[in-house]
Amino acid sequence: MFALLAICGQVFAQSGGAQPNVTDPHFKIAPGYLKQSDLPNSLLLLGAPPEAGSAALARDEEARTTTIPLRGTARWKLATTDADLAFPQAADNFSCAMGINIDEKQTPRLYAMMQKMLSDFGLSTYGVKNKYNRVRPFVVHNEATCRADQEAILRGDGSYPSGHTAAGWGWALVFAQINPARANELFQRGIAFGQSRVICDAHWQSDVDAGRIMGAATVSRLQTNAAFLADLKAAKAEVKAALAKRSGPAPHCAAEAAALSEP
Repeated sequence: MFALLAICGQVFAQSGGAQPNVTDPHFKIAPGYLKQSDLPNSLLLLGAPPEAGSAALARDEEARTTTIPLRGTARWKLATTDADLAFPQAADNFSCAMGINIDEKQTPRLYAMMQKMLSDFGLSTYGVKNKYNRVRPFVVHNEATCRADQEAILRGDGSYPSGHTAAGWGWALVFAQINPARANELFQRGIAFGQSRVICDAHWQSDVDAGRIMGAATVSRLQTNAAFLADLKAAKAEVKAALAKRSGPAPHCAAEAAALSEP
């Protein structure tokens, strides 16, 4: 699977924006809801990443160190799955928290929304990504991530802020609008989705924190978009109907819950 930067690189090329260095011509992603001029500006919303020798960088290193015991565990395996932003896996990552399967058959409007929003979330991060081009923790420490297949792409893409986190937190915020009865579960899953990037050794904690800011800012901008609001209304109806027909949680949801409970 391809990392978020490859997705954003192609979309930037299509929109006439500044294109990240790495693209893949075979990877296709839905255009987003927002025009480039309507995206939140990460250059205005975020400061610089932590400097060498700073307390902030020490916090990043401490956060990374605390995740080392999770390598090879069920939580590490979940982080590996969270790293996959291709569909249908990206939708399935949030199905347990939503309480239903998010898929093309049962919730086609929501499934398509996720793909469109992914473009908006990813593109919102690239102003700061390109300016600072922060080196990722696995490169600094000469280690492997949870996804060896993505490392070549990640080496050429700025670590700060985390685009995966922007997407995961942004999706969680929108999903909570669609299914408010599961809001806490969805928020919990959105937070864990970002923390998976630290567990994977692909991002620093400050990258994840900044990614959540960009995800939330993008969701705020989406609330003024007519096409998004129409899809949001349709998705609420889809999810309501699916919840009425559900027979119980999927078998893998218990395993996911157990993995998320690991310290």
